[in-house]
Amino acid sequence: MANYHRHWGIATSPFRCRLDADGFFESPMHEEALARLDFLVEEQRRLGLLLGPSGSGKSLVLSVFASRMRGMGRIAPHFSLTGITPEEFPELLVGGLGMVLPRRCSMAAMWRRIEDRLAEFRYQRTAVVVLLDDADAARIDVFPQVTRLAKLDPRPDSRLTMVLAAQSQALARMPTGLLELADLRIDLDAWAPEETAQFIETSLTKAGRTAPVFGQSAIARLHELSGGIPRKVSQLADLALVAGAGRGLASIDAETVESACLELGAVALPDQPAAASLA
Repeated sequence: MANYHRHWGIATSPFRCRLDADGFFESPMHEEALARLDFLVEEQRRLGLLLGPSGSGKSLVLSVFASRMRGMGRIAPHFSLTGITPEEFPELLVGGLGMVLPRRCSMAAMWRRIEDRLAEFRYQRTAVVVLLDDADAARIDVFPQVTRLAKLDPRPDSRLTMVLAAQSQALARMPTGLLELADLRIDLDAWAPEETAQFIETSLTKAGRTAPVFGQSAIARLHELSGGIPRKVSQLADLALVAGAGRGLASIDAETVESACLELGAVALPDQPAAASLA
């Protein structure tokens, strides 16, 4: 990996496929999503839905937003619903709200304390923003608990806002009573070609690279093969850099991107490459 960095003249890996708020590329789509999340909190709305396909950046947007909220002195519990049981859900809320409860505490007692805590924050005029990721992977029996939270402290001056992030098709398995509480739907989609190009350039610059690495045809092919899905763009760009370094290339061309895509095995190459027409 050191050779990979040295070959391209970079200090860090530019396309890290993990939740990294410091390396967040705020594309127009993600910028709009963050602005809408800000609106939810500022207008004291109860529930927002952050929707998009796998790899569109939902988790990263939530992570960045949680960091921003905490930096403004707001309470921002943030956790994934994947595999969470109905018993664990209020426990996670208790911890996220900064509460310490007796070792043996019934679920009913926990919910009473959570409700009291939300009332305290309302009196203090402190916003509470609960960010729940991976709702598409949540157990069905957890949704009643999520709905229960959404219905707590219904006063007009309540400071509770919730955001549920999920793939769009997951809406069909969510309770109608929960969806009816939603004030705003925020959709993430694939990047446009120019956003993919800007992401690649910005990421390489942040990593310390001063000269271009990807040719125009390579970027066009990368966008096409990834479908503009941010996570796939990152994965494919990273593999192309590794492949290019291994071959001792001075720059990345469309052929290198295609070979990296075959290695990734995530996307089937079309019969007729469109890179030339897009270059």
